[in-house]
Amino acid sequence: MDGDVAKILINQEQLRERVTQLGAELTRDYAGKKLMLVGILKGAVLFMADLMREIRLPLAYDFMAVSSYGAATVTSGVVRILKDLDSSVENTHVLIVEDIIDTGLTLKYLTETLEARQPLSVKIVTLLDKPTRRKLDVRPDYNGFVIPDEFVVGYGLDYNGNYRNLPYIGVLQPKVYQK
Repeated sequence: MDGDVAKILINQEQLRERVTQLGAELTRDYAGKKLMLVGILKGAVLFMADLMREIRLPLAYDFMAVSSYGAATVTSGVVRILKDLDSSVENTHVLIVEDIIDTGLTLKYLTETLEARQPLSVKIVTLLDKPTRRKLDVRPDYNGFVIPDEFVVGYGLDYNGNYRNLPYIGVLQPKVYQK
């Protein structure tokens, strides 16, 4: 599996350090507020689990599953909710936890969908931001790393369901996905 990775873009220590920093920022910014993390399945699970352990506040969390990629390496442009929230976000501060912002299509759709449910606020924290691919003006309120336009896997990000368990963010060799 590691042999399919062309290079390590962000190593374990860098991930751990940045997640700790983000947790401290969120602890400061949401002090005294009713916070709900909304993790976007499946890619954000590892990031969200580590991040929520670094937020030193009471919080709730839930998950949504959306699809705009399927098995492809580029978005279809059509966003579908595959799993909705189990709990209400009304009168809470919602923090969408995403693994990567690429075109912005998914997050624009999710933000609008959640804002319609009358939370006190909706903000976005992402592990990775790929601004060169943006089609819509969607910006994270909290960002782990800005990365180049390369196909990345690991720490929750996958290609065709694989590589999510890598403990780092790596660039996948094109030969793997250009078959």
